[in-house]
Amino acid sequence: MIKDSNIIIISGPSGAGKSSLCDRLFKQLDNIYFSVSSTTRTKRDGEIDGVHYHFISQEDFENGIKNNLFLEWAKVHNNYYGTQKIQVDDALKDGKIVLFDVDIQGQESIKKNYPNATSIFITTPNKTTLERRLKSRALDSKENIDIRLSLAYDEMKAISKFDFVIINDDFDKSFDGFLSIIKSLYFKNSLSCSQNLLATWE
Repeated sequence: MIKDSNIIIISGPSGAGKSSLCDRLFKQLDNIYFSVSSTTRTKRDGEIDGVHYHFISQEDFENGIKNNLFLEWAKVHNNYYGTQKIQVDDALKDGKIVLFDVDIQGQESIKKNYPNATSIFITTPNKTTLERRLKSRALDSKENIDIRLSLAYDEMKAISKFDFVIINDDFDKSFDGFLSIIKSLYFKNSLSCSQNLLATWE
């Protein structure tokens, strides 16, 4: 049985600290399945296929779109990104908590397929803090940083669509909140959960 209340969706501006929060989470909880997206972009130094992304060709990705294999997908900066359905359903059947790190469009698509999913928006207190973090990472050119900052403002406009908001100013406090939300899923009610519990009382 698939329990879609076992889904966490995180989203927010690049550089807000989503990856750092997830890295610490994986060290504390072992029943988490991180949904690895597929992408057509070039692999960066240090990235591992199947760990950071599934790196596939544009032809394979477009065939997947035609065959309705993706739960959600988007084209960003001329590259495709998406999540294959089968890997998510398999993890849910195994009783795992599935964690997504997707953009706003991806969050909306996942919510349509899994309405009981919990969504968390992770951001910095302001644009200045985000810009400083992006520059300190030294991963992007000034042009790309400007693009990311512009996209971040558009993402902030969708913040009201999320169940929770974490302003990642103090990392330890932000992680405590993040972990609390994840742990609450073990007690989250749903129609299927209620029906199964009621059946044991018959």
